[in-house]
Amino acid sequence: MTGFEKDKKDILVVKDLKTYFPIKGLDFFGRVTGYVKAVDGVSFSIKEGETLGLVGESGCGKTTIGKTILRLEQATSGSVLYRGYDILNMTKKDLRPLRREMQVVFQDPYSSLDSRMTVKKIIAEPMHIFKMYSDKKIDSRVEELLEVVGLSKYHANRFPPELSGGQRQRVGIARALALDPKLIICDEPVSALDVSIQSQVLNLLSDLKESFSLSYLFIAHGMAVVKHISDRIGVMYLGKMMEISPKDSLFSSPLHPYTKALISAIPVPNPDAKQNRIILDGDVPSPINPPTGCRFHSRCPIASARCKKEEPQLLEVEKDHFVACFLYETKKGV
Repeated sequence: MTGFEKDKKDILVVKDLKTYFPIKGLDFFGRVTGYVKAVDGVSFSIKEGETLGLVGESGCGKTTIGKTILRLEQATSGSVLYRGYDILNMTKKDLRPLRREMQVVFQDPYSSLDSRMTVKKIIAEPMHIFKMYSDKKIDSRVEELLEVVGLSKYHANRFPPELSGGQRQRVGIARALALDPKLIICDEPVSALDVSIQSQVLNLLSDLKESFSLSYLFIAHGMAVVKHISDRIGVMYLGKMMEISPKDSLFSSPLHPYTKALISAIPVPNPDAKQNRIILDGDVPSPINPPTGCRFHSRCPIASARCKKEEPQLLEVEKDHFVACFLYETKKGV
């Protein structure tokens, strides 16, 4: 294990989370004709000081999980326990103090910042809302946060359109830190940045985690990115968790066929190196009408008849290594 101690307490526990979006017909009454099953029974936990990476193709439900945890989307069922509080059943008034402790860094630094506000106002706004400090203290706190994220004091009076993409994302990180959070959900925070800037932001997030004792839910669609920053990694496909494991175990011995395909797609910085790419047939099925049985069976190269009928459960088949695949069910309880 790297980056956290296993004996630390869980700061976040997600149990059987489901988030469905209704599809309404075009008739006068707008009747519900079906549901988009964006998240369909996902469970995981995050320990204090841990980074859990959540990875999968676009449309698998990663971002919806993050938004549901923050109550930006309404859960259909399940529970989200933050420090023991079931936040899905809390009133807005009771949830308000906990919102300070749970912050988010959005994917697109160009749309997540108000272009009409200065950087100073953007970072100071949450502190004003929660009445944390005096105006003078807030000003000094803004300067401190700019320095922490690698920006200078003169950036405080600039507007977002005057900044580069990397600088904007640093402002977004500073805004997330303004309320002294315990948990930050990073929703693909580097996917909109140039490759040369991505590593800088990832290293910044890693340093901040140690300095501020943070826990991260880090959402990304690239295995190389989550490998760089995560302690554990969960692999999602079509609203389901396929595999979850400590980072080193996942990359040294991936179990699920989908995980193996994702890892095989990681680029190797050597043009002469031979890669055994696993090419998956077809496209991701629609979450409106997902396949019966295992969600992955329509693209799995080793699927059996059972996979088309029965849904495999997420079982621990190795130490702290869970996978939803019938190939490994005989190892249950290892």
